[in-house]
Amino acid sequence: MQRLLVTLGLILLVVGMFWPWLSRLGLGRLPGDIRIVRDGFSFYFPLTTGILISLAVSAILWFLRR
Repeated sequence: MQRLLVTLGLILLVVGMFWPWLSRLGLGRLPGDIRIVRDGFSFYFPLTTGILISLAVSAILWFLRR
């Protein structure tokens, strides 16, 4: 459990350091992300972005376990 928490902390640190460059990739504005904007109401659900991030994290964790 300690190893997992340290690994997740390091991953978050690296992502935080590279966030200015990662934001240029267009995550959050992909086809499949749901965005509804109306008068006095806005709804945003990053479906495709969430799936891509989940795949990336799963791949990283799979490589770390090997």
